[in-house]
Amino acid sequence: MESMHYESPATVAEAVRLLSDAPPGSARVLAGGTDLLVQMRIGRIDPALIVDVKRIPETRGVAVRDGALVIGASLETMTLRRAPDLEKNFPGLAEAAALIGSDQIQGRASLGGNLCNASPAADTVPALIVLGAQAEIAGPEGTRRVPVAEFVTGPGSTVLGRGEFLVSLHVPLPAPRSADAYLRLIPRTEMDIAVVGSAVSVTLDAGGTCTAARVVLGAVAPTAIEVPEAAAALIGSTLDDAALGRAGQAATAACNPINDMRGTVEYRRKVAAVLTRRAAAKAAERAAGRN
Repeated sequence: MESMHYESPATVAEAVRLLSDAPPGSARVLAGGTDLLVQMRIGRIDPALIVDVKRIPETRGVAVRDGALVIGASLETMTLRRAPDLEKNFPGLAEAAALIGSDQIQGRASLGGNLCNASPAADTVPALIVLGAQAEIAGPEGTRRVPVAEFVTGPGSTVLGRGEFLVSLHVPLPAPRSADAYLRLIPRTEMDIAVVGSAVSVTLDAGGTCTAARVVLGAVAPTAIEVPEAAAALIGSTLDDAALGRAGQAATAACNPINDMRGTVEYRRKVAAVLTRRAAAKAAERAAGRN
């Protein structure tokens, strides 16, 4: 490793300037560091500049503002999980956030880092997408918002351009009788990478009929994928066994997985159906209890 320069700016503008002035490809943003430092240690990346954004107030907070939960990109997961009403309003997102490594890792890891690492198996990405979350990005041209569904463009690749970094995530507050759920399968009992992940959000009317739904799968394609056919199978139903079965079949059909040491293509497709059915049923049960 050649000499590396470390900066810890206190403002968004200062961070943008540092990233913009660095030669293309030479700078990396440090939010929590639990992925970045590992990649540096194994020699996958060798940045000349590290820009630590944890001193920037906009990247650190968690608060309800303008009808959304605003989560700073460098806010550690452990702090996020203790935020008032997180589990009540976003139980699926809370479930996904709780799966990012051990308690020690969660003292550093952040949702922003999990998103920017752009792993196909990231747990919080499907959970954010089903909630309609948006990413707030700062750069040389100012700030812009991008749906999380469009943020990751491929394994390790995002929409971030030169001089840009993720500042915060904006998650709309749920409508009445709406809820989400996230489930994954891993080879071990804890601290492993998802073989398949499934996030589902549903909205029910007063009679228990599903009026809106989203289904997103992780670890079955180069990026998290939304499955509108699975959502369509749920909408208009009372989420009975037949509707759940159709949603599971749609999830299987949407998969484009690979064979690796954690699972075969066939196995992942079968698991996607099972997890989607279970996550949808779980989300519906939660939604029925929300006013």
